[in-house]
Amino acid sequence: MREIQAIQVSETVAQLAIEANHYLGEDVIAALKNARLLEESPAGREVFDQLLMNVDIAKQGEFPLCQDTGVAVVSVELGQDAHIVGGNLNEAIHAGVKKGYTDGYLRKSMVGQPFSKRANSKDNTPAMIHTEIVPGDQLKIIVMPKGGGCENMSALGMLKPADGRQGVLDFVTGVIDKAGSNPCPPTIVGVGIGGNADQAMWLAKKALLRPVGQPNPEEEYAALEKDLLERINALGIGPMGLGGRITSLAVHALVAPCHIASMPVGVNVQCHSARYKEAVL
Repeated sequence: MREIQAIQVSETVAQLAIEANHYLGEDVIAALKNARLLEESPAGREVFDQLLMNVDIAKQGEFPLCQDTGVAVVSVELGQDAHIVGGNLNEAIHAGVKKGYTDGYLRKSMVGQPFSKRANSKDNTPAMIHTEIVPGDQLKIIVMPKGGGCENMSALGMLKPADGRQGVLDFVTGVIDKAGSNPCPPTIVGVGIGGNADQAMWLAKKALLRPVGQPNPEEEYAALEKDLLERINALGIGPMGLGGRITSLAVHALVAPCHIASMPVGVNVQCHSARYKEAVL
């Protein structure tokens, strides 16, 4: 049994939170540059130029990529042969978020009571933690700050099995059409198909952690991603909703078995500031 100190978890989460908010992944930057070449709208090309300039400014380490530094979504893969000592794992993650968002001067956006008092926690806790037990003795942590504008465009559809592939195409495209400029396109669209209602929504968000544009390894699902991307970009919403050829940079889908009477479809939209950083302890 390998021991991992809780304080090490907190320090790692804090650093990941700061880095994720300042440094965009190279896969996202490459996708933005490629989209800039494909975009035919002058206004759209100008948007891409500004987004890429924003990336360079944020790299200086003084300014976050976006003023909305988001809910701290934390994905944890805990090896079954690893043991957290010196504290509770979830509490260590919350402490790391508090430290990262405070030391990094990142905007705190979490409120404790969602429908009445809505008092700000003032340290961006609690984090939204998703934990999976995996083989091995390591701990993999991914911190994904998720902004409110794009997260608000999430949707769940409890489709009928008879709706089939066409139903998935229509539902996902409809969600993005309705979202319009709200999620700050160009977006990355995460799609979760199957499982039950809650698993479909987590699959949709988890799909956003795949490198941008990397297709699903299953040919059938990769073809679905391709068709969805073509349909979404045919909507003409364009960068920042100003019209154009590129509304989304990629569609990523994850699929799970489901009940014979169900076909849940979750959609989680990520804005152009597709931020996440990971570490393995």
